[in-house]
Amino acid sequence: MVAVPENPQNIRNILERLVDLVNVQGFIENDPVSVPHRYFVKQDIEISAFFTAIFSWGSRKSIISKSLALMQLMDDSPYEFILHHTDGDLRRLTTFVHRTFQTEDLLYFIDFLSRHYRLNPSLESAFYTGDLSKYNQGQALHWFRCNFFNVPYALIRTRKHISDPMEGSACKRLNMFLRWMVRQDDRKVDFGIWKNIPASGLMIPLDVHVERYARRLGLLTRRQRDWKAVEELTNNLRNFDPLDPVKYDYALFGLGAGCVSIDTVF
Repeated sequence: MVAVPENPQNIRNILERLVDLVNVQGFIENDPVSVPHRYFVKQDIEISAFFTAIFSWGSRKSIISKSLALMQLMDDSPYEFILHHTDGDLRRLTTFVHRTFQTEDLLYFIDFLSRHYRLNPSLESAFYTGDLSKYNQGQALHWFRCNFFNVPYALIRTRKHISDPMEGSACKRLNMFLRWMVRQDDRKVDFGIWKNIPASGLMIPLDVHVERYARRLGLLTRRQRDWKAVEELTNNLRNFDPLDPVKYDYALFGLGAGCVSIDTVF
């Protein structure tokens, strides 16, 4: 096992080289981000990415399979489906289940998206309010969750599928979704189709893979994998790149998931 240098500049150099190795077009094929990459219309990308992110627990192969299955049930045109589905179209969805995500959850998600897109051209506006120069992703995700369930018929059982940092959740799936939508670079793995939320305000999608190497590199000390841990790690990554801290998700996830070995950068 390669010894990890303690010097922060050396750690930054390691992460930069790993990002360069993992943040490539070849990463897309076996990652859930491949699902929204099948689309070209902005709203199709948003909707397919949102569902794919929500389904992102378990193996990447299963996540991709289930996400594609749902897109097929939506006639492979999710935006058109959200806006113009009939009761008969919705009945087709009763066959869809992904782990604890049941038909009732799916129908409520579609209800929310239908209400939102009838009034807004993009899902981006559901994730912020007020002065974007003071954007805070923890507050934005809390506001999104409140807005998501702000109808009398909102299902209590569905709340577990939209995490809230104010309840301590690390919000890995929503942070990943926002990374996909907001980050932009010449590698074009992330889409960068949302232009209002600043990339500098994004938070790291903290899962077991990212956590493992963040701890090994001394970037995370908090024991729990919760929102405070997300804040600690992201703040440390901002020391390396204040404008684009979550690009290092590629490095940490890539190491933990076995996409690349830390030995390759020595």
